[in-house]
Amino acid sequence: MSGVHHPAEDGRTTGPVTSRSWWIYRGTGQPLADIRLGDVLPKPPGWRSFDGGPVLPPVPADSAETDRRLGRAGRATPRQDAHDIDLVNTALLLRRPLLVTGRPGIGKSTLAYLVARELGLGRVLHWGITSRSTLRSGLYEYDAIGRAQASLGHLRAAPDPDPAPAPASPGTDPAASPEPGPEPGARIGDFIRLGPLGTALLPYELPRVLLIDELDKSDIDLPNDLLHVLDNGTYTIPELVRARRREPVSHVHTDDPEGTVPVVDGLVRCRAFPFIVITSNGERQFPPAFLRRCVRLDVSPPREDQLAAMITAHFQDQEGRHDQLVREFVERSRDHGGLAADQLLNAVYLRTAGVRGDDKAWNELLDALWRRLSGAP
Repeated sequence: MSGVHHPAEDGRTTGPVTSRSWWIYRGTGQPLADIRLGDVLPKPPGWRSFDGGPVLPPVPADSAETDRRLGRAGRATPRQDAHDIDLVNTALLLRRPLLVTGRPGIGKSTLAYLVARELGLGRVLHWGITSRSTLRSGLYEYDAIGRAQASLGHLRAAPDPDPAPAPASPGTDPAASPEPGPEPGARIGDFIRLGPLGTALLPYELPRVLLIDELDKSDIDLPNDLLHVLDNGTYTIPELVRARRREPVSHVHTDDPEGTVPVVDGLVRCRAFPFIVITSNGERQFPPAFLRRCVRLDVSPPREDQLAAMITAHFQDQEGRHDQLVREFVERSRDHGGLAADQLLNAVYLRTAGVRGDDKAWNELLDALWRRLSGAP
């Protein structure tokens, strides 16, 4: 790729960027052709190398979800700044989480989907953070009540321990052993489902992409609780550890639809450390111990050319038809302290659907769609 750098006020490029020779992710938003990430990704640093197993194959992409967020593959997508692409590749090479900070609605979470699509890393795992989110909920959930009910049902359905012998069927050997029945009780693995973080840390052959969305909404302890897991790429499931003598290999459910994987002795250890995008709206400070484990990216509001490319990605045959609307949106966003990109998409959709009316009615509709996000009227 080649192009001319156009410096912006903050020193970043605003036009086409020239690829760095060390880039793996190039920020095109399109799948790499005939390139497998495992063939081009350098080995991790020794302190970020993991050896979990048994190795799991890559998972397929959720194309419908990716297209919903990014627009159809093959269409133009917003070109990222070279500095942003530098930091994405830095996180990839160092096997460190990428902490993405910026105001709401500027596309922080879409970065995870851009990386997954371009590098062929399959379905994005999404952990939406709330004030009730805990480390355990991100790792796994255990349905203790469901297991107790299943075990009780098995006991009720169990046959008489000393039944009268049934008459032998003609032609059978009365001394032959009967077919073995089911194991007593319910298997514990059937009642464990790994969360998005727990699934991402499974020993996949290639990194999974995990989006930890809006970490600043979490309880104050969660960033510190994540430190051990992010450092060591491993965690245990105590319920499986206690049951490992009678169930050394448990097949548990994952965060992927219909996904199940084996877990040995209750221990999960990653092999390829996941590419983790952690988003923050900048509403709180994180502890230094957490920050030093992350590569930090501060995202700027999208430029006019990026917004125009976003429209092209979502709306077929609309390239260049909404430039004036984009300029109006950028001006309104500046005056209102920042608007979200999807507020522009809403206006474009209404216009392409034929909703217009006279200038007064259209401007009133834009006023309603493009209201400031700060809470002020």
